[in-house]
Amino acid sequence: MTAQLFSTPSLRADGYTYYDVRRLLRDGMLTSVRRGTYVVGELPDDAAARHRVAVLAAVGELGAGAVVSHVSAAVLHRLPIWSIPLNRVHITRSRANGARRSRYVQMHGATLNPGEIVTVDGVLVTSPARTVVDLARTVPFEQAVVVADAALAVGLVDTEGLGEVLERLVRRRGIPLARRAAAFADARTESVGESRSRVAIARAGLPPPELQWVVRDEAGQLVGRTDFAWPDHGVIGEFDGQIKYGRLLRPGQSPGDVIFAEKIREDQLRDERWEVVRWTWPDLAAFEAVVSRWLRAKQRSRRNW
Repeated sequence: MTAQLFSTPSLRADGYTYYDVRRLLRDGMLTSVRRGTYVVGELPDDAAARHRVAVLAAVGELGAGAVVSHVSAAVLHRLPIWSIPLNRVHITRSRANGARRSRYVQMHGATLNPGEIVTVDGVLVTSPARTVVDLARTVPFEQAVVVADAALAVGLVDTEGLGEVLERLVRRRGIPLARRAAAFADARTESVGESRSRVAIARAGLPPPELQWVVRDEAGQLVGRTDFAWPDHGVIGEFDGQIKYGRLLRPGQSPGDVIFAEKIREDQLRDERWEVVRWTWPDLAAFEAVVSRWLRAKQRSRRNW
């Protein structure tokens, strides 16, 4: 964390008056983070970056024993967050109870083992495994899977570590939900869109797909690696997101170049007798149309002949 924060008492100690602070705020040299706490300059545009500033402000006031947890810990671990509110900083104090909520802070009371506390950017934070489990206990399944997939994908957690935390918290509320999310999570998932796609596929009752499926031609040459594949049905699934295409950009390429290359790649996949079904962010909220396309693709596939 690099944000430079000041509190009202510290500014007064440095000789700034009430009117000086008002002027600095008006001129944009300071921005209010919360009542009585200010950051130099403006708050970041990115929601996660703004939340990191809010975390720093909260921890500075709460003092010893405050451990950043839940969604706030996920943000500090640089895990992607989808549709989880960032309006409060989540803190856990290692005690049996004592949950309370204010305008800026959600306080949790729970026993934390020493191994479940790490330091990130100079701040005490629940370990990645504890963070994933705490979130999976307290947020909807889809949101929990997004975080768990990402934590597995970047190596912050593994299935054994998640299992150990689940076992330690066996009597905590929401553990059955957390077990379900942990069992569903998959380290091969490469983006939020792919995590949400897996959930949508499961909810639609489609067969579980293979992830990051490699397609080769008859000579063994690589045709492409696909997001999802159903080899028994001859169908490939691709989630199309703008971030994905940005990831594929090479030096000197434009987005149009990438889209054209994807079209060539899809033609090559069809030459290998695969049917390709694509979907985008809006489709994830209403997956029925994708299911219909998948069923038609399965019927057309020459791999079923």
